[in-house]
Amino acid sequence: ESAGTPAQVDKRAAHNERIIRTAIACMMGILAGIASFIFAGQVDPATGSQPNAIIGGLILLAGIVFQRHIFMIAKIDYTALGGKDWFYQAFMTFSLWFISWTLLLTSTIFPQ
Repeated sequence: ESAGTPAQVDKRAAHNERIIRTAIACMMGILAGIASFIFAGQVDPATGSQPNAIIGGLILLAGIVFQRHIFMIAKIDYTALGGKDWFYQAFMTFSLWFISWTLLLTSTIFPQ
């Protein structure tokens, strides 16, 4: 069974690389959300906020920047990524960071 034409192989490899980049962004977002919850301080049950919430934003930024190093480890050519690609990486990281941190905050406000 043939693997396909060289163009199909290149297209498949590029697709697989985009999936890996998206997975990295999602995992970094989840990890950043968990770290934000842990390091931002005790949750105030009345407001649902944490005293050092700015730390959460800094952890998010670190998670976005650190992806470049993960790409190097995964042997992904990050130099070929343009502004649109980095915006996508940052947006996916932000989305999962926001969701995971919010879930952790609300689970402490409304314990079951």
